Amino acid sequence: MRGLQGRSGWWTVAVLGLLLAGCASKTGRQAPVEERGPQSVSVAADPTPSAAPIKPLPGAENAGKPGYYTVKPGDTLIRIGLESGQNWRDLVRWNGLDNPNLIEVGQVLRVVPPSATVAESGAVSRPVGSPTVTPSNGSTSSSTKAAAATAAPAPAPASATPAPAAPTEDDPGFMWPTGGALLAGFDEAKNKGLDLAGKAGDPVVAAADGRVVYAGAGLRGYGNLIILKHNNTFLTAYAHNQLLLVKEDQAVRKGQKIAEMGNSDSDRVKLHFEIRRQGKPVDPSRYLPNR
Repeated sequence: MRGLQGRSGWWTVAVLGLLLAGCASKTGRQAPVEERGPQSVSVAADPTPSAAPIKPLPGAENAGKPGYYTVKPGDTLIRIGLESGQNWRDLVRWNGLDNPNLIEVGQVLRVVPPSATVAESGAVSRPVGSPTVTPSNGSTSSSTKAAAATAAPAPAPASATPAPAAPTEDDPGFMWPTGGALLAGFDEAKNKGLDLAGKAGDPVVAAADGRVVYAGAGLRGYGNLIILKHNNTFLTAYAHNQLLLVKEDQAVRKGQKIAEMGNSDSDRVKLHFEIRRQGKPVDPSRYLPNR
């Protein structure tokens, strides 16, 4: 019995020792957790690194200067070329663009040749050797002015038909691009050209000698479009065609068939025809012959 009791007491002591050792072991494993807590809090409390400075868009230093254009939402190089009277490929070259389809709102683009000088009014000076119109001398004698006033005819009555534009040396001598009836006239706010009726497939001809600076359907609202550049002053645009018969950079002659009339991006078959002078839409009827 005493042997058994001795053994039982020894076993009890051994078990108690193991339990105490286990508790000490658990307590030891908890210590690192308690130490890591403050470190985690200190990391979370670190201030967020300051954001990198915003890089200015290309050409931002030229914003607002004559001869430069700031890209607006919805712009494409084709539209900017039409609005500025330039070939979109020239815009790519002048601005060193790697991808003409990637332009950003707020980006500033050069829209005049690098060699051109631009006055504060925004007018581009002509290259040396280009034709110029010499203004008349405004210093006339008072007697001459009086004689002119006496001989001046009475003003003509107002007419609904716009007066033809005064011919200039840059005027290429436009002809009508199709024989269809007039559907809608020029309205600077609502219609930047003339809408002319016709049937699908009717011929559309070049209104004057020129070079194709655009042929495609990349300008929303114009459908299949051709843009011709006639000189440094005038562009013409021919929209809503069903078939384009010329390619970019192709030279065309006045009266040459360049497209067939259609209704692309339009509610009916028609030709929308624009004349732009230095990129600004002008009333084509003032430059076309009477018919």
